[in-house]
Amino acid sequence: TPLRPRRRATAATPRRPRPPRLPLRPLPITRVAVEFELDAAASEVRCTAQVETVGRTGVEMEALTAVQIGLLTVYDMCKAADRGMVMGGIRVLEKSGGKSGDWKAA
Repeated sequence: TPLRPRRRATAATPRRPRPPRLPLRPLPITRVAVEFELDAAASEVRCTAQVETVGRTGVEMEALTAVQIGLLTVYDMCKAADRGMVMGGIRVLEKSGGKSGDWKAA
């Protein structure tokens, strides 16, 4: 069963006002896209986030935060079925632009 678009949006925009968890800088973010992929055979949900800005800085922390919030949302939705779920393998897969240039995970 695909995750509903509302759940996808939750990863990009927390619904409850909360104090900042990380010292993220205010940035002119132009795009946030969060995608979920369900692998039923492996009992896994994969979450990816793409964040873009016109600023001269990277937005890796913002993308990593969006993925973590997305996975926490999935945990919250599924904890009645399995409280032993594990979130792991969260990492930057690709980065382009900015001061340090382009980078892609091996």
